[in-house]
Amino acid sequence: MSRPPLLPLAATLVSATLALTACNGVGDAARPQGENGVIGIAMPTQSSERWVNDGANMVAEFEERGYGTDLQYAEDVVQDQISQIENMITRGVDLLVIASIDGEALGDVIDTAADNDIPVIAYDRLIMGSENVDYYATFDNFEVGVLQGQYIVDSLDLENEDGPFDIELFGGSPDDNNAYFFNDGAMSVLQPHIDDGTLEVRSGQTSMEQIATPRWDGAVAQSRMDNLLSANYSEEEVDAVLSPFDGISLGVIESLRAVGYGSDSRPLPIVTGQDADLSSVRSIIAGEQTQTVFKDTRALATQTVDMSEAILAGDEVPVNDTDTYDNGVRVVPSFLLEPVSVDLDNYHEVLVESGYYEETDLE
Repeated sequence: MSRPPLLPLAATLVSATLALTACNGVGDAARPQGENGVIGIAMPTQSSERWVNDGANMVAEFEERGYGTDLQYAEDVVQDQISQIENMITRGVDLLVIASIDGEALGDVIDTAADNDIPVIAYDRLIMGSENVDYYATFDNFEVGVLQGQYIVDSLDLENEDGPFDIELFGGSPDDNNAYFFNDGAMSVLQPHIDDGTLEVRSGQTSMEQIATPRWDGAVAQSRMDNLLSANYSEEEVDAVLSPFDGISLGVIESLRAVGYGSDSRPLPIVTGQDADLSSVRSIIAGEQTQTVFKDTRALATQTVDMSEAILAGDEVPVNDTDTYDNGVRVVPSFLLEPVSVDLDNYHEVLVESGYYEETDLE
């Protein structure tokens, strides 16, 4: 079956705009048509470019295969996302793809979908607490954290250096199940070095309750980093910051720059990230953020469309993990894609040569 071309950033943003023009949010009564059915796509927010890319790529692929799409963004308002999904159910979509804002908050509306014989694919974020989440499409989230942690270990040469090196830890949003996988993966690599003293968390803040960043908000991360620096680093230097997401990374960097990091005499620490957002890739090129983890949203969109098509055709659904993702009620059959670590050395090969970004996007 023919596939649409994978969309670079500029084309993706145009497609997303067109999709949103057709789907005007909560309460829009229009039902897009497709010869093979209609897919409801619920995304969390347009404030992060990765979710815009995700939505646009899925719309392109579904429509290429003869499906109508109803793409909605809830701007990180949980009740709006619930209302959008309820409206999709009322309109009679044939399948729902949902990237949840709060994975704990959608149980009732997912059960309503099941009552209406509408299958549900959780997209990138696992929906918790419902037996009616049929499948899960995501990346290997534990591996994302491993890549971030290993980058710090390798950059500081912790296998050979005695240290101690000072590190501060940031976690993701506590209502996103992925945040715990990212943190567990990173700490599986970092904790042995904390235990042997080559890494020191000077603030003492290591638990997810202490390091979590609600809604993945960069401004919240910046404020917390301000407090960490003023309380713990009046004389010492931060050597590394574990950040699970590019938006958090940029907030951390703003905090560091405000107190004088970023000069030849006081270089920025190693700062990890995730999603290869355009602003963070530019930051890496500029020598600020050090690393990000690239999750190719084009590949995830294709995989999700493949799974959706199989569900609706009554065929075997492609999955490669049936053990890992327990949502508290059932282990959800999943397909995990591989993430890729990106830094100054390989960003061009991974992001530009693959067509994910154009060279001009990075200028």
